Amino acid sequence: MSTGNGRTPRDGNPTDGGSPECGGAPHAGFDPLAAVRGPGDPACDVYLTGTVFLDIIFTGLDSAPVRGTESWARGMGSSPGGVANMAAALSRLGLRTSLAAAFGDDMYGDFCREALGRGEGIDLAASHTVPGWHSPVTVSMAYEGERTMVSHGHAAPPREAATAYDPQAPGCPPPARACVASLVPGDTQEWVATAARRGSRVFADVGWDDTGRWDLAELPDLAHCEAFLPNAEEAMRYTGTDCPRAAAHALTRHVPVAVVTLGPGGSYAVDGRTGESAEVPAVPVEALDTTGAGDVFVAGYVTGALAGWPLADRLAFAGLTASLSVQEFGGSQSAPGWAEIAGWWYGTGEGGGGLPPGERARYAFLDALLRGCTRPAPLRRAVPTIGFRHS
Repeated sequence: MSTGNGRTPRDGNPTDGGSPECGGAPHAGFDPLAAVRGPGDPACDVYLTGTVFLDIIFTGLDSAPVRGTESWARGMGSSPGGVANMAAALSRLGLRTSLAAAFGDDMYGDFCREALGRGEGIDLAASHTVPGWHSPVTVSMAYEGERTMVSHGHAAPPREAATAYDPQAPGCPPPARACVASLVPGDTQEWVATAARRGSRVFADVGWDDTGRWDLAELPDLAHCEAFLPNAEEAMRYTGTDCPRAAAHALTRHVPVAVVTLGPGGSYAVDGRTGESAEVPAVPVEALDTTGAGDVFVAGYVTGALAGWPLADRLAFAGLTASLSVQEFGGSQSAPGWAEIAGWWYGTGEGGGGLPPGERARYAFLDALLRGCTRPAPLRRAVPTIGFRHS
């Protein structure tokens, strides 16, 4: 489960320095952190950095494409992807989100910047445009409940080079309540330690270890993290266990909170500081496109953690937001807002989106939470081509 979907081109040179102002989410409905905000808090709730892709998603394929044949998809969508999945999910949940990313000066880059800045209310003051650099692109094909991706892109020039033609680019990371990092085996991202030193709470996921070593020592930034959110296979490989729950407990020797996603089985978490553990099953839905679901899960968990919710409520909320996201096209623009969450909870008139009574009780915390939620404007969704972006 990786911010950026495991794709390799990275804008990996944020620098230490000033603080951009964070914009507000235009369609959040209400502020989930209202009860914990106070004077002197940083303007930014969450900071993250990474590569923005243009995602082109095909859905409705009956099977995997076969060599030498032509396959027709019944659905298609285009939207920003990569780190944009996480940024949009955070912003749609009402968190003031700052993103540092490189954007190409091509039409794809313009589309992604407009969709994230104007459309999602994400603060892009820490981002920059790279002349002559084309936007990375991913084509994703969804079938049989899974997806296959083909990507192309080149690493953006280092940020230091960008300042030669963008002298006003602010330093990173800005003061923030939290940061989300995607850990890379063998790679140290200096901004993670800087953020933690400044008091930001750091949450991290990780991509597949192509080296096959699966050595936690090769994730040095884990030492700065409050919570680590791998999937079950990643967690077991890193800990040498054959059970994801045992893996979660083993990970708490390296990070305070371990959250392991179990796919259709939901998620399991352990807080090593208190010994508390929690397990929540997944919300059953019919998946249209699973692109970005892991990123949406992390965004939901971070929201609950910053709001001070109990561990089990954080897992339930994260799982619910991820489940709602797979019913729409695209990664960034499939993420739910509070209107979709309220629609699910009140969908049957009894609460719980049609869940059996015993399972509905797990989400009872939403009832009080949603009383302060006003219905926002409709969310943007992925469109077949970027030519429809103004409609």
